[in-house]
Amino acid sequence: MRPVRRADPGARSAWALVLTLLLTATAALAGCAGRDDTAPAPRIAEGLSEEFAGVVQAVLPSVVEISQPGSVGSGVVFDRDGHIVTNAHVVGTGKAFEVRFANSSAVRTATLVYSWPPEDIAVIKVHDTGGLVPAQFGAARDLQVGDIVMAMGSPLGLESSVTQGVVSALGRTVSEPPEPQIGFPGTVLRQTIQTSAPINPGNSGGALVSLDRKVVGIPSVAAVNQGIGGVAAGIGFAIPGDIASDLAQQIIDHGRVINSGRAALGITGLTVTNDQGQPIGVGVAALDPNGPAAKSGVRVGDLITRFEGEEIRTAQDLQTQIASRRPGDAVRLTGTRPPAAEPFTITVTLGELPVS
Repeated sequence: MRPVRRADPGARSAWALVLTLLLTATAALAGCAGRDDTAPAPRIAEGLSEEFAGVVQAVLPSVVEISQPGSVGSGVVFDRDGHIVTNAHVVGTGKAFEVRFANSSAVRTATLVYSWPPEDIAVIKVHDTGGLVPAQFGAARDLQVGDIVMAMGSPLGLESSVTQGVVSALGRTVSEPPEPQIGFPGTVLRQTIQTSAPINPGNSGGALVSLDRKVVGIPSVAAVNQGIGGVAAGIGFAIPGDIASDLAQQIIDHGRVINSGRAALGITGLTVTNDQGQPIGVGVAALDPNGPAAKSGVRVGDLITRFEGEEIRTAQDLQTQIASRRPGDAVRLTGTRPPAAEPFTITVTLGELPVS
């Protein structure tokens, strides 16, 4: 995220303009068709417009802008005690923040409760808890591809912005790059919701909302167009609402995450390259002596080249495969062992990522 100029409050009328254009276009199409059975189309569009507006009115008061020197992001009110859930990469290494609520210029101060970068989730707490409207969180299991969703947040500092799209896919495993300038180490997100609702810098930590007015996800990552650089339009990813709310509740109850819910192999792995500098697998640099890999016979120096038959070339490849599994899953590791590059296949029952 980078410093941005705050938008004029009049920008909030953009959503109403989009809905007006939708009604106008639908009515025009109906007129061009020249068929009697198209007459209800404007009423259908009007009903959809009213539904969208109702969702925005119900949920937007729970979505906030979070700012600190040099950056801006979004968050969602979790409870009436002042807890707000957001992304770990929104808070970075910060400890104190300014929070603005929808349709309000008043600033409230907040402090960090806890940040959990492996899942890119953090909780902050505002000191002034007056008039808070907690959001209702939903679960990814209640969604299906094609469902209409809205993204609410402060993209590019345009607070209280709303965009609309659909659920494009479910259960995606997505790599999130490190952001050293804000102290975020990067991670691999599990079970994410892919959406076509536009997600831009500043939307991170906000709300992905279903038409039943539940926060079903926390927008976190916008896909990058590898060919030309920049954000790939219409491809964004959100942490499922049930994962976010579970971790937030652990943080509130215990001051930290006590149950990660993420699978772990119990190794420290490094990308190994050949003489031409091409990645060829993951070398086991260290083992947790009580971890699942060590207990299954994996050794320091082993080169892992396949995970459940899928080719592994880099440490990120291995992280992605592990993130797509659950603790307790049995997986096959294939590779070679020094000094003679002897091939091996070992079955490992994955453990759970330890918490600090």
